[in-house]
Amino acid sequence: MIDTRTPRRTVLKGALGFASLTVGTKGVAGAVQPHLPVETGDEEAFWQAIAGQYDVTREVVQVENGNWGMMPRPVFTAYQEHLARVNRDTSYYSRRGFGRDAMAVREEIADALGVQPDEIAFTRNATEALKALILGYNQLKPGEAVLYSDLDYDSMQASMDSLAARCKARVVRIALPEPASHQGLLAAYTQALDENPQVRLLLLTRIGHRTGLAVPVREIAAMARARGVDTIVDAAHSWYQIDGDIAAMDCDFVGVNGHKWLGAPLGLGVIHIRRGALHKIDPDPAEKGDAGVFSRVHTGTMDISALLTAPDALAFHARIGSERRTRRLRALRSRWVDQARTIANVQILTPEDPELSASITSFRLKGRTSVQANKALAKQLLDRHGIFTVHRDGVASGACVRITPALFNSMAEMDKVAAAIAAIASN
Repeated sequence: MIDTRTPRRTVLKGALGFASLTVGTKGVAGAVQPHLPVETGDEEAFWQAIAGQYDVTREVVQVENGNWGMMPRPVFTAYQEHLARVNRDTSYYSRRGFGRDAMAVREEIADALGVQPDEIAFTRNATEALKALILGYNQLKPGEAVLYSDLDYDSMQASMDSLAARCKARVVRIALPEPASHQGLLAAYTQALDENPQVRLLLLTRIGHRTGLAVPVREIAAMARARGVDTIVDAAHSWYQIDGDIAAMDCDFVGVNGHKWLGAPLGLGVIHIRRGALHKIDPDPAEKGDAGVFSRVHTGTMDISALLTAPDALAFHARIGSERRTRRLRALRSRWVDQARTIANVQILTPEDPELSASITSFRLKGRTSVQANKALAKQLLDRHGIFTVHRDGVASGACVRITPALFNSMAEMDKVAAAIAAIASN
């Protein structure tokens, strides 16, 4: 008989000064054993050791980490072992042992999200989860409206447009204030809801992919709920960048990515539908019956090795700590932003308020708002300075360049980013 238990990890050794700390998990046996640094009181030494757990290319300064997150070495090793096991045992495992393991992983992910296991199902990414929520929403009637902003993700905007067209409803699109403030954001959504009482469904993005703006979702969603408006939350970039769980947002519908800031393998997402709200989302046409949240999205075959690796990624970050991780990401961001703000020709689009930002921050040269100009700016950063970034468009005020540090980046690299921006701006 094939042993359907997950094999014990064999984890590669990290940099000098690491101590082996076994991290147990409640579900799949044999959780990752990350080799984390011994605490010496030297914070930079700690983060240098953490950076040593990532096999990142050194051909460039990689500050385009918003596309997806890199797996640290112990998690990548665990993923390789899961993949080898799935490839070896194939459907004998998937049809006999995987269901049990998947439910154990479901419990761990739900616990990390701060929700109940029966409130989530697995998807391949946040986009798939959010499309299922938006296009499955069945409470919108002709003459009503949907509301979203310029900073929401393109695919989600398009899905809201499609839902509205199908239901003969209106689309209300607002531009979020720039520069943004906590009160300014609340005022913008208050005004939009007050001026459009027909709004029935609101899309909110906890951290936007264009500028990194962190929206106060809980307050806005409560305001919407008081007006009879349902809220769908895009948490693709917030989980493990700024939020440890999603329960604090107090929303019925959330889409989450596991392969961005958690650093799980590509192909791991989560759809969340709170108890009592399931009836507002139709089952997927490919699903028969009403089998809970799993019936609301139909993925077909997915990389089950990625799912099995989720506890390993959770364990790695648990040893760092949520507050410490977010504090580091904000420190990396502040290192280059504080210098760039002093450059006369540079405009930072993301607010300084730590409640409204974390790692992702975008900038442009003043007056240069075209897509072409910001593509050229990103190209200069790469070609002349070896710094890899990405341009973003769709912001109401114009295009920009996004910089997204990760845990493997150093303060010296942030200084290099700031110096490169200064050199380009001076010309």
